[in-house]
Amino acid sequence: MAKLVPENHPALHTIAEEFTAEEFADGTVTKVLKDLRQAIKTYKVDGFTAVAIAAPQIGMSKRMFIIEDQSSDSDRIPTVIAVNPKITKFSKKTHVVGEGCLSIPDQYGLVRRSTNVTLTATDENGVAYTRGAGGLLAQIIQHENDHLDGILFTDRAEKVWTKDEMKGDEKREAPLT
Repeated sequence: MAKLVPENHPALHTIAEEFTAEEFADGTVTKVLKDLRQAIKTYKVDGFTAVAIAAPQIGMSKRMFIIEDQSSDSDRIPTVIAVNPKITKFSKKTHVVGEGCLSIPDQYGLVRRSTNVTLTATDENGVAYTRGAGGLLAQIIQHENDHLDGILFTDRAEKVWTKDEMKGDEKREAPLT
């Protein structure tokens, strides 16, 4: 069973490798996707559920992330499977948003992100696609793509709080990715 690796794991601090055509053909991509889905479903801390996870978070230095909202909200975030993703366009407009991370469960922070992005990737079958995203989805795509480049949200954060400092301050609540 795939599990989240600790914050100091080397996979979280190195640039992940792209999947090859052979890895699509031999089932490696399918296995990593299955492991990511398994790991994301197991996360629930203090009532928070996960919305996204990247392969480095389970110790695999490969370029894949999934966005798969585990909440029961009616306005759930759309599912995105991104293999070998690249953000090809960032809006000039930015905003500072709250973030949390499955890999750093005791910290939250404020991170400056572009309000809109364009993502180019392939799905689990190797079919290329391009999609735009705004708001929360754009933020999550940027956060997950950072994982593939060995960057944690705390590396970009303008301010970081511990979970204890956050207690009772709902204004800073952040999605866990």
